[in-house]
Amino acid sequence: MKHNNVIPNGHFRKHWQNYVKTWFNQPARKTRRRIARQKKAIKIFPRPTAGPLRPIVHCQTLKYNMKVRAGKGFSLEELKAAGIAKKLAPTIGISVDHRRRNCSLEGFQTNVQRLKTYKAKLVVFPRRARKVKAGDSSPEELASATQVTGTFLPIVSEKPTVELVKVSEDMKSFKAYDKLRLERTNKRHAGVRAKRAAEAEKEEKK
Repeated sequence: MKHNNVIPNGHFRKHWQNYVKTWFNQPARKTRRRIARQKKAIKIFPRPTAGPLRPIVHCQTLKYNMKVRAGKGFSLEELKAAGIAKKLAPTIGISVDHRRRNCSLEGFQTNVQRLKTYKAKLVVFPRRARKVKAGDSSPEELASATQVTGTFLPIVSEKPTVELVKVSEDMKSFKAYDKLRLERTNKRHAGVRAKRAAEAEKEEKK
């Protein structure tokens, strides 16, 4: 046998049938999940099937911070601005996160508006049918109320608009690289030039 090759040492008599992973239970699991969703919807009626309302937050890190997603819960400042008590919020299907802080005014205003929209559409059922309290919806609204299935108030990321401009002669003649080098040089020599100018001014005064 020529060359420095590996000596053939094949292991072909493994019990491979014991290690095969089949997926035949997938169609039954699909049915089971659907039935579980239906049961849950009946159990939590008339609440929305998607769960409590979540705020719009920006993703973390420089790579993803331009994207928006659903957050854990609304901050206490947002609830206060929308006129919703922090103890009341979880009882009417609004998630609360007492740790969250508002870093931007734009995000704060977006979530406050989201809460106000939700509040306007909200139908509150009384705890006891015969005992109607302040804040509960009217009998007409209760009669016409339906359970919301799927996502409500979906989070939609806005695509940035691109403005098209005609290329002018000034743009064509502009040398970007030369401009960058010039500005870089100006920045480097700014301190020395300022010092020289100050010294020249002193000499003139003398």
